[in-house]
Amino acid sequence: MRSPRRCSRNGCPRQAVATLTYVYNESTAVVGPLAAFAEPHTYDLCEPHARNLTAPRGWEVVRHEGEFSPPPPTTDDLVALADAVREAARPAPPRPDGLNDDSQPGQQTGRRGHLRVIPPTH
Repeated sequence: MRSPRRCSRNGCPRQAVATLTYVYNESTAVVGPLAAFAEPHTYDLCEPHARNLTAPRGWEVVRHEGEFSPPPPTTDDLVALADAVREAARPAPPRPDGLNDDSQPGQQTGRRGHLRVIPPTH
């Protein structure tokens, strides 16, 4: 599952809600809604950093008017999460010789999900 995109500013742990793009030939910084995909030469920003961005002297800032909202989870994320849970819960297929990967000959082990029951040795 993909994790949510984070703010590009160093040390900022917040979720990104806006994308910053520089238009160098027009000396303009554009802050708009979060792009669908992270691309080179763009920067993802959280709301505080998107609202408080300043540009160098002589540059103009074009800022999206309105609310920045985090993107909704995609169905790809939900499907990936469901598949990961199913895979973790699936028991390992039995080996043809009757041993588990870390079993000793003559020792039986029971396996249930991610837990293993090993009988005491006498």
